Amino acid sequence: MGKFSGKTIVVTGSGKRKGLGQGILQAFADEGANCVVSDLAIDDEAEAVAEELRRRGAKVTMIACDVAKAEQCTDLVARAIEVFGAVDVMVNNAGIGFKMKPLLDVDTADEWDQVIAVNLSGAFYCTQAAARAMVEKGTGGRIINIASQAAKTGFPHLPAYVSSKHGMVGLTRASAVELGAHGITVNAVCPNHVTTGLGAQQNEYFSKLLGFESVEEYLANMSAKNPMGRPGLPSDTAAACLWLASDEAFYITGEALNVSGGEEMH
Repeated sequence: MGKFSGKTIVVTGSGKRKGLGQGILQAFADEGANCVVSDLAIDDEAEAVAEELRRRGAKVTMIACDVAKAEQCTDLVARAIEVFGAVDVMVNNAGIGFKMKPLLDVDTADEWDQVIAVNLSGAFYCTQAAARAMVEKGTGGRIINIASQAAKTGFPHLPAYVSSKHGMVGLTRASAVELGAHGITVNAVCPNHVTTGLGAQQNEYFSKLLGFESVEEYLANMSAKNPMGRPGLPSDTAAACLWLASDEAFYITGEALNVSGGEEMH
C-alpha cells in the first residue's frame, strides 16, 4: 500500500517516453496511484508508457486531450472520474518548448499563439475543470503546474515559452488564493533543463546558437555551471510533485518551487 493508494492522478502531456509526464506518473504509480495517461493522441508511444505503468502495478487509463481546447479538458476530467471515481491530483505538464526563434522573427499565429494556447491557456482550462470536480466532491485536491526555470529567468529565442511559463506562475498564485478555502492546493514546479524529447531539440538548437562544437560540449558546460554538477532529471521533478501532492505539503500553496540543483535561486 503506497501513500497514494486509492487516489487518481491525471498528467497532461504524459504520453512520451522519457518525458517529465512519464516520470511523474512512474513515481505516483510506485506509490499506488491510479494513473491517467493523457496526450494529444493516444499512439503506440503512449500505449508503451501506459503498459510500463501497469507493470509497476498501477491501474491505468489513457485519454487523448488537446489542452488548447477547453471542452477537451473538461472531457478529460469527466472521463477520468468515470473510470476511477475522482481526480485527486491534476498535473498540468503539457507544453510546447521546441519553437525557438529570435523575438523579431516570431510569427504571431504560429510560434506565439500556439505556445500560449497550450502552455498557459491549457493549464488554465485543466485547472478549472479539475477544480470544479474537486469542489463538487468536497474532499480537496492537488493541482500542480509544471512551469520551468524559464518562469523565473528570461532566455533568448524563446519569447513565447518564457512568457507562458511566467504566466503559469501567475495562474498558480491566483488559483491558490481562490481554491484554498476548498482544501485544494495549487503549486508550480520549476525545473531547469531536462533532456526529454523536447529538451533534446533545445540541446541541438542552443548548442549551435551558442557556438559549441557538439551537443555533448554544450551539456558538459551546462553541468559545469550547475552547483550540483548536472542538468535535471525527470525523477527530480517527479519527487517534487510527490511531496506537493502529499498530506505533508497541505499548508504549501501558491508556491513556484525551483528544482534546478541550485541553478535558479529566486
